[in-house]
Amino acid sequence: MTRSARIQRKTHETAIDLVLDLDQPVAGEIKTGSGFLDHMLDLLRKHAGMGLSVTCHGDTHIDMHHSSEDIAICLGEALAQALGDKVGIERYGFYYVTMDECLARVCLDLSGRIAFVWNAPFSLAQIGNLDTELVGHFFRSVAENAKMNLHVDLLRGGNTHHAIEGIFKAFARALAMAVSPSRRVAGVPSTKGSLV
Repeated sequence: MTRSARIQRKTHETAIDLVLDLDQPVAGEIKTGSGFLDHMLDLLRKHAGMGLSVTCHGDTHIDMHHSSEDIAICLGEALAQALGDKVGIERYGFYYVTMDECLARVCLDLSGRIAFVWNAPFSLAQIGNLDTELVGHFFRSVAENAKMNLHVDLLRGGNTHHAIEGIFKAFARALAMAVSPSRRVAGVPSTKGSLV
């Protein structure tokens, strides 16, 4: 069974085409309107071992808020669609990543329930044309639309680029763990019998 999804979203603010494949790490085009966000999504697909392409035409003459939020919505929806009934997955994922002087931790649960905890202060307000306050909002929107519990902690900060990169890499690795085939639990990894 193919664990993939294509999400197309068009509003007055953005037009997005996002393709996700959890099992085929094909590198497609990533064009978000922000070079820094492009870089972070490229890291995400590389470290999660998944295929991802994203094109977004948004109102970046205002700022990156609508584009980054809507991309995150599409990514969350794609994750939910690609995972389907979640039979045979690990469900939980966690990872620590050091990025030079920074240390990030991400823990997640593909539970079908939404929870989001963010503890990641940054020293810079902006990198390129991306306001760094949008990074937390990005991950909140992914969690809400993928219906996951997501906890993100920047345990040791420093250079803001390094901090955000560590968070994206930790999320990617935790996600890869959670979507991988379960080593011990058969069927849906829940005593309820459902994670949707």
